[in-house]
Amino acid sequence: MKRRLAGLFAALTAVTAALAACTTNDGTEAVPPVSAPPAATGPRTPDTGTGPSRTPEGTLLVTDFGADTVTFVDPARSGAAADLGSVRVGTAPYGVALDDEGTAWVATAEGVAAVDTRARERTALIPYTTDTGPVATGEYRGGGMGIAVSPDGGRVYVGVNVPGGDGTLEVVDTERRKVTETVPVGRRPFDVDVSRDGRHVYATNHDSFDVTVVDTGDWTARRVEVAPYGTEGGLGSWLKPHYTAVRPSDGALLLPFEGERLAVVDPRTGSVRIEDMTADTHQHGVAVGDDGTLYAVGTGPIDPSEDDGPSLTVRRPDGHERVIPLDGAHETVVPSADGRTAYVSGGFTRDGYWNGLSVVDTGTGRVKRLPVGERPLGIALL
Repeated sequence: MKRRLAGLFAALTAVTAALAACTTNDGTEAVPPVSAPPAATGPRTPDTGTGPSRTPEGTLLVTDFGADTVTFVDPARSGAAADLGSVRVGTAPYGVALDDEGTAWVATAEGVAAVDTRARERTALIPYTTDTGPVATGEYRGGGMGIAVSPDGGRVYVGVNVPGGDGTLEVVDTERRKVTETVPVGRRPFDVDVSRDGRHVYATNHDSFDVTVVDTGDWTARRVEVAPYGTEGGLGSWLKPHYTAVRPSDGALLLPFEGERLAVVDPRTGSVRIEDMTADTHQHGVAVGDDGTLYAVGTGPIDPSEDDGPSLTVRRPDGHERVIPLDGAHETVVPSADGRTAYVSGGFTRDGYWNGLSVVDTGTGRVKRLPVGERPLGIALL
């Protein structure tokens, strides 16, 4: 297995050029500027003249990170017909989580938006208690990132980014629609997940190389470092955790790195075991099916001379992997209930994103591209 860290962060001409193109002044990964969207003045539904039509079963809801909306998508359709309309939720929406009552909870730069997916309207915008600075757009904007719903639907957990510092986990009471707890976590909480019994919440913190394990009984927190390549390079490192999946069989946390290493974390003990992966590409989004199949999004090469392009890895519980090539960078993935289809967002947190989704047949490897949304990032399957 090749070791690329030294080549990335040693001071040579190629490295200098790469970091200049891919990092900001403080050494973090750069993102092209996104023009500020119009203020979220209220819900927007499809302009049919008669209000929204019935939302078909199997509809996807995607967050438009390059705008202030979420978009409803019918993946059974093709082209422009797949776009069922959008609802304004708040600036630069990132993650989305769905509860059993049909409410989608969306992490925006302004607060947590509640969207009635049947009526297709925003019903609340709950402000954060954490000071995240001025409302902004782009990868480094303050505000909500990862988001999850408790198993009983009574709470929403959102990772809040504080530019230049550690983030927080804010706890929203879904009935009262207000923040009731705030817990310190690491830097830039890309992802938030919940244990199946609801007793623990996991915030995956990109810029601090760790996962924060939060006890939902007393709100105490523990840090678990997840850095299979080490922490060399600090904020400028590419080899950091992004998203986590909770394995159904035993509650282990699964974090893919570079299409080379899968970190398997025991959240009770903090132990980290490494398994081999085969895609050889920079990995971001991850999801796991009820049968334990893992889906990991490869965004493309860090070093084009050594690494492979964008892909979707479908990894069986026994470790066997199928790597399906994708056209262009992608960010997150959601599988269908039967695992035969995977929906992959084209938004991507850095340069190279595209406005659409890839619908992947995991059996044949065929990919259908749907042009929808504005830098679609998070996905929920209704």
